Amino acid sequence: MNAVLDSPDLFLKAFGYTVFLFLVSGVISVVLGTLLVAMRVGPVAILSRAATVYITVVRNTPLVIIFLFFQLGAPKVFQTLRFSWVDIHIGPYDFTSFFTAAVVALSLYTSCFVCEALRAGINAVPLGQAEAARAIGLPFSGVMRQVVLPQAFRAAVPPLASTLIALLKNTSVAGVFGVIEAAAQMKSFTNDFASERTGIFIMFALGYVVLVEIVSAVATVLERRWRIA
Repeated sequence: MNAVLDSPDLFLKAFGYTVFLFLVSGVISVVLGTLLVAMRVGPVAILSRAATVYITVVRNTPLVIIFLFFQLGAPKVFQTLRFSWVDIHIGPYDFTSFFTAAVVALSLYTSCFVCEALRAGINAVPLGQAEAARAIGLPFSGVMRQVVLPQAFRAAVPPLASTLIALLKNTSVAGVFGVIEAAAQMKSFTNDFASERTGIFIMFALGYVVLVEIVSAVATVLERRWRIA
């Protein structure tokens, strides 16, 4: 534990990368998941089938394999997916190709679970509301945007929170692929200070617990605010 307390900058920087991964991937996942659920429940059969196939394939593929694809496979086929064009520096944080590949892998994977959570929320919306919206002349996009999705998000807060908490913990996979986030930094500490492994594990576990509790608290606040009497 003293190893971590003596190097708080490394500890905080590692969790900083974890938070950045979570926030960027979380936003992209929610946007992409919303598009996927609109395709899946939409009236266009080919889009619905494409979304179903995508979700079935990606959701049942281990996250490590998706990381491997974007780190090793995709760059050899598509030059753009090397992400060498990404080179952003904000203070002590460097957002390069490794970070970008991790964001893409996490976002594509998590968006499938976001889609399914939102689909459960859509199923909780009374069918009569969508029919009434169509009866007054709203197109499908208007029905989804103004009637269905707002209520679906309200109903889907608990499963969405669980999905985002899983995303937060899945960021640890990025450490294997060159992003020095919390899990990677923990491994570095345990390699350098083998006699303090227990304390190091406890400190990093507490870090993850704090982040998960923050996400849970935000979800609880939203759930209470959006609760329907």
